[in-house]
Amino acid sequence: MDRSISGPLAAFLTPEQIAASRKLMGLDSQLLADRTYFIVEIDGALAGCGGWSRRITTYGGDHTPGREPALLHPGADAARIRAMYTAPEFGRRGVGRLILQVCEDAARAEGYDRVELVATMGGEPLYLASGYRELERFDDDRGGAPVPLVRMGKPL
Repeated sequence: MDRSISGPLAAFLTPEQIAASRKLMGLDSQLLADRTYFIVEIDGALAGCGGWSRRITTYGGDHTPGREPALLHPGADAARIRAMYTAPEFGRRGVGRLILQVCEDAARAEGYDRVELVATMGGEPLYLASGYRELERFDDDRGGAPVPLVRMGKPL
């Protein structure tokens, strides 16, 4: 996760914003407990990871303030796509798209008819190419510097 934050995002963020991103992003262990987090290995190497959630929290790791573990309601709420990371050496090889498809299929199987996510500037092109649309742009400054993010959604 750290290599994904510090590597590819350097093209979009200042060093201060990258440091702030490390404070805001990361793994939410609730995804592991819910068994909704996936990894992709290629030749024994971790190529990427990501998951989906049936909980209100939209982004952030265990250490991020403002997490909300309450359950969403299929049919009424959008499932969340969460914590998507691709190792820099596996970028643009379909890893992120594969994880995204697995997450969307799993959410659909549980009765969700739409998904939402909060994307970094580096992840936004993947989501646009995968049928997501911008819902809101905002900066999160809780990490010490404003990190630009975009909330996106897609019907399933």
